[in-house]
Amino acid sequence: MVTITGNVGSTGKYLVTAIPVDTKTPAVMKIAFQNNTSGTNLALCAGTTANFAAGTVGTQLSDSGGPGFQFLTIIDVSQLNGQIIYVLRVVGSAVSNFTINIE
Repeated sequence: MVTITGNVGSTGKYLVTAIPVDTKTPAVMKIAFQNNTSGTNLALCAGTTANFAAGTVGTQLSDSGGPGFQFLTIIDVSQLNGQIIYVLRVVGSAVSNFTINIE
């Protein structure tokens, strides 16, 4: 399992993977996503670098509730091939802290 913590700052976005996912082999990935900041809402997304640069959702993998709510996504990683993973703030303007657990 990998745990990633980060902050969505003034840009409203956070890049999780620096390069696109590169796999064509079917495998299941479990992602637990949690927003740790009240008054904001975050979306965990997969998409192109253009989606990320524009701050738009490619494919929404998970949404967030308030602190204490953790949402599970189970996905075949081959569906993410060629995409990057990123977080967008969709509600609020405060710096938003989040945690992602990937297995």
